[in-house]
Amino acid sequence: MHADNRSNNTKLVCRNVWKLFGENATQFLAGFSERAPELKDVTNAGLIGAVQNCNMEVHDGEIFVIMGLSGSGKSTLLRLLSRLIEPTAGEIYFNGEDLAALSKKRMIEIRRHNMGMVFQQFALLPHLTVMGNVAFPLEVQGVARAERENKALEMIELVGLKGRESYYPNELSGGQQQRVGIARSLAVEPDLWFLDEPFSALDPLIRREMQDEFLRLQKLLHKTIVFVTHDFDEAIRLGDRIAIMKDGRIDQIGTAEELIVDPATDYVKEFTKNIPREKVLTLTSIMQPVDSNLTLGDSYSADTKVSEITQVLYNSNQPIRVTNQTGETIGMVDRESVVKILMSGEH
Repeated sequence: MHADNRSNNTKLVCRNVWKLFGENATQFLAGFSERAPELKDVTNAGLIGAVQNCNMEVHDGEIFVIMGLSGSGKSTLLRLLSRLIEPTAGEIYFNGEDLAALSKKRMIEIRRHNMGMVFQQFALLPHLTVMGNVAFPLEVQGVARAERENKALEMIELVGLKGRESYYPNELSGGQQQRVGIARSLAVEPDLWFLDEPFSALDPLIRREMQDEFLRLQKLLHKTIVFVTHDFDEAIRLGDRIAIMKDGRIDQIGTAEELIVDPATDYVKEFTKNIPREKVLTLTSIMQPVDSNLTLGDSYSADTKVSEITQVLYNSNQPIRVTNQTGETIGMVDRESVVKILMSGEH
């Protein structure tokens, strides 16, 4: 096993991970000792580069979003991280263990006890009730019936389905079925929670409701989460950090604010250009040094979204005061700064 260089608060580490489809993929990669193959190298070799040279770290307790358009490799990467499919090359560390070096038996044990998974297809067992579906992974673990049903009841209540324990999947709405899937994945109390476009099959209103539910659960549970989506609005609403993928490669990793303020590639810039900046950017991005000749108005923390103070500045001629976590004034924001964001997208 290679040395694990993860930081103390890092749950998952992905190093130079590849998934190539086609003949002699492993030998192809072995021929590039001096540099990593580029997309044209992969294509010229007649291979399909589903995931190419991906590097990322997921921190303990964060929601890490992987996003990209259809075919970008995001779902394949998620399955590599849980080793549902085997990488062609690279290292994946989970809690210090190199998953690629583990036996199948050990991987099954980790998935059963340490990983939760929710997919776009609800995949509920139609012959089992809500109780039976949620308790099923615990039954697989060999947990006694009384204990697993008590745990299942706890999860069912957590996701807002108390009273529906005896319902069957076909008696539930799409949103309720997805809640059952979430409860089932949480029943094993996973260290790491994988969600692959879990809300994309739902209509917009229910999808928004499920996003709210997801954020509520995260505030309660503080899970480490890898969340896949093709929807940037969903990504910026849910993610602490976002990885944008294109053609099997990660173009950039950062907070939504970092991606918009400092896009690393033209693709990221194009991807983020239509996002309402005032809903993403914080006062940190637009604040100016305090002008001692001006009288400042109300105080707002540096992580306040610009959208939250537009009405305040509209109603007042005074710039607002920007403060840090200890309440110290670190800058100011005036009406002109916000108008630039709203009217031109410049900052």
